[in-house]
Amino acid sequence: MFRPVRSLISKLQASNVIYRMPSVACMSDKPVDVDYSYIEIPRYDIDKPQSLEKRKARLMYQSRKRGMLENDLLLSTFAKKHLPSLTEEQTKMYDRLINTVSNDWDLFYWMVEKQPTPKEYDNEIMDMLKKHARNEDKVSLRQPSLY
Repeated sequence: MFRPVRSLISKLQASNVIYRMPSVACMSDKPVDVDYSYIEIPRYDIDKPQSLEKRKARLMYQSRKRGMLENDLLLSTFAKKHLPSLTEEQTKMYDRLINTVSNDWDLFYWMVEKQPTPKEYDNEIMDMLKKHARNEDKVSLRQPSLY
């Protein structure tokens, strides 16, 4: 590693600005203990005050940008088709579903019915998602455009 970078890392670690990371062969041969107790995943606030229009716009974007192509496709086409007609309560159910499940693979397996849906997420929105994922009409699904 370049000397200036090593020097900067040492200064930052000494001033407790950054936490020490596990050793990497190019950084050091000494093992370093790492304290991960400071890492906390923030809880999602479903009851955050937000207009229905703004919530739907956010959910439309979040449905498309999942980080997992399978969910991108299923959720974006579902949102394009159903989100405009959802009630405020249904919109909150959808919001809770896509934003509190910590593993997108779980969400995918529930939608395609490969795993049972937990009770807290087994509602009318999940039923609609399952029906959408079955694609009984054999329609070719394509992500909606962003504009």
